[in-house]
Amino acid sequence: MHQKIWDNCLRIIKDNLSNETYKAFFEPIKAVSVKQNILTLEVPTMYFYEYIEEHFVELLKKVIRRELGADAKLEYSVPTGKSGIGTRLSGESRVRVPDNQFVKPPLEPIRDPFILPGLKPLNISPQLKAEYSFNNFIEGECNRLARSAGMAVAEKPGKTPYNPLFIYGNSGLGKTHLAQAIGIRVKEQYPHLVVLYVNATKFTTQYMEATASSKKNKTNDINNFLHFYQCIDLLILDDVQEFVSRPGTQDIFFEIFNHLHQRGKQLILTSDKPPAELHEIIKDRLLSRFKWGLSTELERPGYQTRLEILKNRAYGNGVELPENVFDFLAKNIVNNVRELEGALASLLAQATLNKKAITLDLARDTIAKLVKYNRREVSVDQIIKTVSGYFHVDENCIRSKSRKREIVQARQVAMYFAKQLTKISLKGIGAQLGSKDHATVLHSCRTVSNLLETDRRFKMQVDELESKLIS
Repeated sequence: MHQKIWDNCLRIIKDNLSNETYKAFFEPIKAVSVKQNILTLEVPTMYFYEYIEEHFVELLKKVIRRELGADAKLEYSVPTGKSGIGTRLSGESRVRVPDNQFVKPPLEPIRDPFILPGLKPLNISPQLKAEYSFNNFIEGECNRLARSAGMAVAEKPGKTPYNPLFIYGNSGLGKTHLAQAIGIRVKEQYPHLVVLYVNATKFTTQYMEATASSKKNKTNDINNFLHFYQCIDLLILDDVQEFVSRPGTQDIFFEIFNHLHQRGKQLILTSDKPPAELHEIIKDRLLSRFKWGLSTELERPGYQTRLEILKNRAYGNGVELPENVFDFLAKNIVNNVRELEGALASLLAQATLNKKAITLDLARDTIAKLVKYNRREVSVDQIIKTVSGYFHVDENCIRSKSRKREIVQARQVAMYFAKQLTKISLKGIGAQLGSKDHATVLHSCRTVSNLLETDRRFKMQVDELESKLIS
């Protein structure tokens, strides 16, 4: 009879929880007996006390009283002979808990996924790289908002409106650098806080291993995994778009996110797409939480920012370059910071290995092997003229507010190249192309980028236009 009563309770509980939570915390529970409206349940470890008391006591109270009446009570049995349970509760293997109020037992040691077994719980490495500090993160128009928000979070983690802080942008623009810089600053100012950086792929692997281990060895690895992450004060999850096709991982992270956010802990998330473009990858209920705080974009750095990045990296390596070399690199490596740093590293390697002086000619030879570069400055006027000639659209029409389809596309392409090849701000570009605001310019650039990935004919046209502009 006790099993039937518990099965009835489980059906209701399952409808109210995610599948992963149900499997982790309720499938391991066994019904032992029912006597005088007292249902006795056996839970695997003392850790279940702490977690159930905090999260599920009200739900249990409702379902059990529905089955046994208003005066129903619970009794819990904890096996005392199992390895890893080093403490008996009140000297007994069975504990009577009236009115569903749990006695708080000591917790089991928490296994840290990043360190070897046997070390102290939560004495973990934050997985941060010292070189990814704010000192090495050059501020510019492309990242000012994101950097300012990051600094605010670092000063008061969990106590700003920026929770979570969602940083997005194309590959190589410094998302990981900024996220880790926040973590480094927090550890400097609040050494007692537990900070952890983890890539979404690594998180997924850990979860899958914990799940497999729990099933194979009938252990509580999945519970330890969940509890470990719920003890973090600042969690940095990099590349959340890697959660694609991993609904189980998303469910467990949903639980972790809720737990941390409700307790005022800080979350920092990075992605190569804004939240609005992750709806086909991330479940709606998790995606809605990504939008609770601040979403901020890292854009392609302008000329001045690229110049400062190059000088910072060169001086950090103890190397001085001629100004014309800095200028050449900054003007011609425009896609992202990673390419910029790679070009500089290649140039330094060429000079060192071949025992050559760093000159403009050497820079040209080195860069020619890596990327296509611009041989001259390009203005918005030149872009408009070239685009209008290519699409046979009057220049004045491109500069107007006309909504004709062919004019809109030409205008979007012009905005795209203006953002790619000039140092002008989005607002400045919009002012010259139909008096548009920066959001419209950004939308136009994304539209062109999406078409480049899906429309082969359009890509050929844009490539041909680019060769005309930079030749």
